[in-house]
Amino acid sequence: MKHKTLWWLLSSLTILALFLSACGAPTEAPATAEPTEEATEAPTEAPTEAPTAEPTAEAVAPADVAASLPRNETLYFNGQQWGAVVGWNPYSSSNNNAMAISQQDSARVTMFETPYLYNMLDGQVYPLLADGDYTWNDARTEITFKIKEAAKWSDGTPVTAEDVAYTWATHVKYNTPTGASNADYIDTIEALDSQTVVVKAKLDENGKAVNPLMVAAYVSNNYVIQKAWTQTLEERTGGDATELLADTAEDVVYSGPYHKFFTDDTKVVLIRDDNYWGQDASMWGKLPAPKYLAHTIFKDNAAGSVALAQGEVDVSQQFNSNVQVLWLNYGLPVSTYLPEAPYGIGASLPTAFYNLNSYGLDQLAVRKAIAIAVDYPTIIANAMTNQSATFDQVPRSLMNPTPGEQALYDHEAVKDLQWAGNDIEGAKKLLDDAGIVDTDGDGWREYNGQKLSYVATCPNGWSDWQAAIEVVAAAGKKIGIEITTNYPEWSVYQTVVTKSDAPLAEGYDIFMMWSAGAGPTMPWGRIRNMLSSEFIGMASNWNGNWGQYSNPDVDALIQAIPSESDPAKLKEMYTELVKIYLSDIPSFTLMYRPQSFHTVNETVWTGFPHQDDGTNPPVPPLDLTDGWSIAGLYNLTLVNP
Repeated sequence: MKHKTLWWLLSSLTILALFLSACGAPTEAPATAEPTEEATEAPTEAPTEAPTAEPTAEAVAPADVAASLPRNETLYFNGQQWGAVVGWNPYSSSNNNAMAISQQDSARVTMFETPYLYNMLDGQVYPLLADGDYTWNDARTEITFKIKEAAKWSDGTPVTAEDVAYTWATHVKYNTPTGASNADYIDTIEALDSQTVVVKAKLDENGKAVNPLMVAAYVSNNYVIQKAWTQTLEERTGGDATELLADTAEDVVYSGPYHKFFTDDTKVVLIRDDNYWGQDASMWGKLPAPKYLAHTIFKDNAAGSVALAQGEVDVSQQFNSNVQVLWLNYGLPVSTYLPEAPYGIGASLPTAFYNLNSYGLDQLAVRKAIAIAVDYPTIIANAMTNQSATFDQVPRSLMNPTPGEQALYDHEAVKDLQWAGNDIEGAKKLLDDAGIVDTDGDGWREYNGQKLSYVATCPNGWSDWQAAIEVVAAAGKKIGIEITTNYPEWSVYQTVVTKSDAPLAEGYDIFMMWSAGAGPTMPWGRIRNMLSSEFIGMASNWNGNWGQYSNPDVDALIQAIPSESDPAKLKEMYTELVKIYLSDIPSFTLMYRPQSFHTVNETVWTGFPHQDDGTNPPVPPLDLTDGWSIAGLYNLTLVNP
């Protein structure tokens, strides 16, 4: 036993060294070189193994139970929650509550639920609160669906069509982020009776739906919230919109299978509601396997990766550098959705946005020079450890690497605008021709007599993003533009970047954010998020266009696409958008990334989704929390029951 313990200790230290060497800030390296990153500080205290004995929640406080959750009843996560939870308010986008609240293309449905669940693998939606498929009327201006009779709130009352209607009315009345994003497309949502819902589209001057894509997406992207609880919230906040959105909603009523059990700045724990309506035969027919969903809040990716290797994390939604060594070199029961590189399904485009209000970044020559100088092969080889397709394999556009999206634009028409990176001489010539040169001999170029000096940034601890930002900064140095790096904590970063009703704060000249992945409105939805000027002026903007780019031609195309059904015309429109994007360069994609990283350790639980696993419908690799992926919670079994 002593020898086994010693072996495990040595192996853990070796794995720790591997991840620390791979997850820190990278030094400049050629594309073919092995990673040579500087080590980050090791976590000060390794997580301890949870005991197998089960304490009773009734006998001890939640904090005590959370400190020693029964391992064979707990599914541990990492990579979703960064920083402490702020609130539980499903109307707000400022909860920082990643385990419970995320209204998106594949909405997070652990605590709150949507009428339908989107499945990124087959592009279909499946009923959750809804009973059967929704139907369009002949004019495609209205969607009708019914609510399951079995659906219940956590207080035991039925989920009704009136809850659906009142949820929408509240979003509109208080101009919530959901209301602001959909009010131009949805006119009303009405309850015809206790079970029947009608979603009516806003109509254009010709009597057609302004945007059928957004109308259909609403029913899988957005939660149904209880009317009675909403009225309690309104009364408590005096009908004040600011107060309503700021309310932490500790008393919120929910319909999902899990709810709040414990949170602090180290851990978030949800506990299963054993009265959950979904065990009815009309839905899942049983409860999800884990009693607890626990998310440890790690200092950074390196600490999270070590915990994954040690079996203290079951589902990892974070970048794990060189993830393949865990099974190839160490024989650990760790796997990814795809067994070979890039290990996940590339669906999103992590992107460096320019702050177009920063001095000199209003000049195309400066934006393009930085973008074409970046060493993208090093980002993909080192920062992503090849967990991304390259830009030689999938040339840059606005599309993700999936075959369906790649077929939507004319590759030949834009090939002269695309770049793969490392074009230092081309970048220098571009700047020289624009008269942006170093006139005082200090090594840095000036524009109209002022040195070009920028800060490139992303959240602290997001090691793959930090490594990419360091490569961007290195590119600036090579072409005579000073780019330093800074990494604020996520709680600060997200507050600054999502405030689009004023110029961005100093220190956010070049900053990384994600793009939309796969969804019912893609790629239109992603392009809208990245380029539409409609988000400029929003006080809380989680939609996109954080650099505040504005182009009327782009806006017109974005507005026209949802009503167009001719494939040839759609291809023309998408091609034109790609041309404009690659010409104006308001931002530049740094890598392709899975919609969610999905790495699992099967020491305790097994039955996770993987390619060709035989599930029907197929369960997507979205960490068993998002959209149809939550079906995976019902497929899990214990390795040692």
